[in-house]
Amino acid sequence: MARGRPRDVSGRALGARALDTRRRLLDATEELLAGRGARELHVSEIARFCGTSPATFYQYFADVEAAVLELAVRAAEDIPDILQRVEGTWSGRGALDNARNIVDAFIRHWDAHSAVLHLRNLASDAGDRRFQAARRDALSPVLEAIAKRIEEYQASGRVSGALHPHAAAAALLAVLERLAAHHHELERFGVEREDLVETSARILLQVVTGRR
Repeated sequence: MARGRPRDVSGRALGARALDTRRRLLDATEELLAGRGARELHVSEIARFCGTSPATFYQYFADVEAAVLELAVRAAEDIPDILQRVEGTWSGRGALDNARNIVDAFIRHWDAHSAVLHLRNLASDAGDRRFQAARRDALSPVLEAIAKRIEEYQASGRVSGALHPHAAAAALLAVLERLAAHHHELERFGVEREDLVETSARILLQVVTGRR
């Protein structure tokens, strides 16, 4: 869904200079979030990092959480790349490579926006409807695309009709999210990134297509 032109807290559309200031504030917020929660980050710190004032920050965002929410929406700009791969080939010699690319893209998405996505999911799980909507809007197109692929292979008799396509797609997304979010923790078990990509890709391919 196309997004409208960003506005300040009073509802006014932003000009080029204001858009640049807003972008710098968001970039600073994302950088400073690493290793801490949104409640531990203060507006004054973000403003100081940007060489501006808290008053300037409040022209664009009601609070730090509002900036984090915007960052979560911005992070979803990576999703079309993942979606394009899901809508790619699932048959022939290129199928496994395509599955590898999907998993790799998902991990790169999390590596690029780790702090923001962790906070998005925590707030979503805690019941914050704004963050629930951001998470749903980001992931629903991917879930629908995977479910559609499963339905296609069910129709061809390759995948069991006992699987509910959307339940299976949701399970796969949950696995991909969890592994992408915490893949560094698996290194203590000797799991390299390549191992994670290869193993996850084969699971993904088998569930979607029935191919072993």
